[in-house]
Amino acid sequence: MAISFNMPTLVGPEFQYLSEALERAHLSGNGAFTKRCQRLLEESLGAPRVLLTHSATGALEMAAILAGIGPGDEVIMPSFTFCSTANAIVLRGGVPVFVDIRPDTLNIDETAIEAAITPRTRAISVVHYAGVAAQMDAIMEIAERHGLVMMEDAAQGLHADFRGKPLGTFGALSAFSFHETKNLISGEGGALVINDPALAERAEIIWEKGTNRAQFQRGEVARYTWVDIGSSFLPSELTAAFLYAQLEAGEEVTARRMTAWQRYHAALAPLEADGLLRRPRVPQECGHNAHIYFVLAPDAARRDAALKALSAEGVNAVMHYVPLHSAPAGLRYGRAAGPLPVTDDLSARLIRLPLHPRITPEEQAAVVAALGRVLG
Repeated sequence: MAISFNMPTLVGPEFQYLSEALERAHLSGNGAFTKRCQRLLEESLGAPRVLLTHSATGALEMAAILAGIGPGDEVIMPSFTFCSTANAIVLRGGVPVFVDIRPDTLNIDETAIEAAITPRTRAISVVHYAGVAAQMDAIMEIAERHGLVMMEDAAQGLHADFRGKPLGTFGALSAFSFHETKNLISGEGGALVINDPALAERAEIIWEKGTNRAQFQRGEVARYTWVDIGSSFLPSELTAAFLYAQLEAGEEVTARRMTAWQRYHAALAPLEADGLLRRPRVPQECGHNAHIYFVLAPDAARRDAALKALSAEGVNAVMHYVPLHSAPAGLRYGRAAGPLPVTDDLSARLIRLPLHPRITPEEQAAVVAALGRVLG
């Protein structure tokens, strides 16, 4: 039995909404479904402004522009993240400054941030790994005390919270992803959350390729013209129509993933007790969204052997990020704020297990049994 790592899941009205978009004869960006998605996200997050984007990468790039990142500016971030977190900074001429992660959540170590601040530091970019929140109270306090812009890479964080406050609503700017591997999907897609109202007008201009097109369509200006830098950050209406169906079913999808996550967590407890692996740690103040279920093998060699053995048994389990501070581009464009021993250690031991809304209890039992065999 082959068990897929991920399986894109339809929730019901996707084809109906795609047909509606086609009937409206408006397939480019910022149509009716784009506006519906934005309004639903604004309401569910309690955020003043959300702009749908073609990807979380695009949202992060917009955030870097709006944060005023320029040549030589430093942005503190974890090394254990996807390259888009750093690329958004590098594209503005900035320098990613990599710090270590916590051993429990694999999120940025809030106790390491302050030592990484220099006169060139402009912002902090946090990543909520696996839909589990970074320690936002402490991090926000550091950002405010040093006058730094707070940006959230909440690509994995929709329908998760920290002390009851939704992820994506802490930073001045935040990014979500709707890539097909995320909890709610549109194939490719993302959203920029603008929590600082002072940035909303410029965000819309950057989003519309640097033009005042949206203001023109609302009758707020007499002419539609180029007024600022920007790019083609909008998704098509077909993407937005598909996404709207997913967003409507967000709580249901999250509940299904949570059931599967908890099933893994209970079934793997004996293997953890035997010292064969370590299960995820979720702090009490973090309401997670079951985005990833990972385990940590005892060492790197056994992780690599386990991945090969699982693949041979038809289980598509995978590793995750190569730390950015050791990647070729990370060495070229960024710098590490000292040694990152936790990042180096845990990234080499991590195994992500198959998890999606369609996974069955039988498939999960087979994954657990295979893990026991290959790590035992």
